[in-house]
Amino acid sequence: MYTIGIDFGTESGRALLVRVRDGAEIASAVHRYGDGVIDERLPGGSDPLPPDWALQNPDDYVEVVKHTVPSVLEQAGVSAGEIDGIGIDFTSCTMLPTLRDGTPLCRLRELRSNPHAWVKLWKHHAAQPHADTINRVARERGEPWLSRYGGKISSEWFFSKALQILDEAPEIYRRAERLIEAADWIVWQLTGVETRNACTAGYKAMHQDGDFPSRAYFAALHPDFADVVDEKMSRELLPLGARAGGLSDEAAGWTGLAPGTPVAVANVDAHVTLPVTGSVGPGTMVMIMGTSTCDVLVGEGLHEVEGMCGVVMGGIVPGRYGYEAGQSGVGDIFAWFAEHAVPGVYVERANAAGLDLHGYLAQEAAKQRPGEHGLLALDWLNGNRSVLVDAGLSGLIVGMTLATRAEDIYRALLECTAYGQRVIIEAFEESGLPVTTLVAAGGLPAKNPLLMQIYADVLDREIHLVGSDQAPALGAAMHAAVAAGVYPDIEAAAQRMGGLSDKVYRPTAEHVSAYEALYRDYCFLHDLFGRSGRDEAGGVMKRLREGRSKGDEGSA
Repeated sequence: MYTIGIDFGTESGRALLVRVRDGAEIASAVHRYGDGVIDERLPGGSDPLPPDWALQNPDDYVEVVKHTVPSVLEQAGVSAGEIDGIGIDFTSCTMLPTLRDGTPLCRLRELRSNPHAWVKLWKHHAAQPHADTINRVARERGEPWLSRYGGKISSEWFFSKALQILDEAPEIYRRAERLIEAADWIVWQLTGVETRNACTAGYKAMHQDGDFPSRAYFAALHPDFADVVDEKMSRELLPLGARAGGLSDEAAGWTGLAPGTPVAVANVDAHVTLPVTGSVGPGTMVMIMGTSTCDVLVGEGLHEVEGMCGVVMGGIVPGRYGYEAGQSGVGDIFAWFAEHAVPGVYVERANAAGLDLHGYLAQEAAKQRPGEHGLLALDWLNGNRSVLVDAGLSGLIVGMTLATRAEDIYRALLECTAYGQRVIIEAFEESGLPVTTLVAAGGLPAKNPLLMQIYADVLDREIHLVGSDQAPALGAAMHAAVAAGVYPDIEAAAQRMGGLSDKVYRPTAEHVSAYEALYRDYCFLHDLFGRSGRDEAGGVMKRLREGRSKGDEGSA
């Protein structure tokens, strides 16, 4: 028998049909979102969006289901009756306002031109002032849950975005009968039943020790925010691996599957990946590396880690503490450089060599020794998620001269993301959480061997790869098997359906010592620009960002 996992990413969605007895991947299909990432203007609109906005069209998610599921059934020659269940995973926090029946507000003709009526994608960072308010009020009130998030709530998280809607578009907030994670919304569309999952509520919506923050806390943020949970959300959360419901007749028509097919509770792309390693025990950190990197780790006890995105009981594996941290820009940084900062002659050389531009840049950068390019960069082109938790920070490259070439900068950008990863690992270990095994998953590890070797050298650790190039979708399919009752729990599913690749990246001794010195300089820049105050070096980035925002406002 089989299950299907659907992975909703930043640019596209993927369905994977998996054999449940051993995790064999039988068929897959990808569908790109029609409107992609909406960060310039709304579909059909002419007015530019402000800086740091990132929206999506929820109808694109439904189109993924309609296109990919029938495709994998046809490829595999599998009948509807042979599918035991469906699971989904999603980038998070990605959230949207809807009516009580789940209709997205952006579908309403009279609201379609208001950007707050659309999905706010995970990398929507325009809510940073509202995250600052959430953190300030929590510190003033001594809210105990704040330490569970490393002392700061991110602009990416649920209530930062919800508060932005209330503050900037109160009419949208009033019309929104539900505020919901896109992960839960698509499960709602599949089943016809609204459910909320424990993972996103715990990591992205401050749900700790059985409840959300108090009504008094929300009222302190804004009087009209006091009842946000009871009026627009739900206090009933379902554990990971639970059955959210059965496939509705409408969704069965979209997919070609049987009505009533079990649908698993929603999950997050990073968190659903950990069981794909074949183990759910403590000590294994999984780096899910794509446009951003999300780090997940299971621990035996409760620890407070600086700048972690959260620690949640049952957030990754039921009955255990799950930890999350990450970097808000990794693959996005490399893509930005290749798209906007590389001379055309490199494209010509890449074409002549039969390589794409990233492959050619990596080939040229691999010819260098560590430190040979004389550059050092900060990996904050999309802000800092961990450990500084500050979306207002920006990128930096030190050491450029007239001799600097594109491959030099490309390698420096690869290296700086590895330095950022090391900061995160050291923060965990200094807090009493050992990282005994490091595993890489996601789209980047298979595409960029140079990147993975640099990580091994900078971290001075072996890096294993998961056995699947489609790990989030496989993890979703594993949870579908649990929801369908094929396996009693995710640990059993992991043992049968997961596993690691034979490929292991090992550190090169002479590179380790070179990177050790460079990493210390990185830490100096990290603290100088990331920890210093408004009137010191750290304020430079904030003032430059504010100047950019004012310039865009003036031209709008």
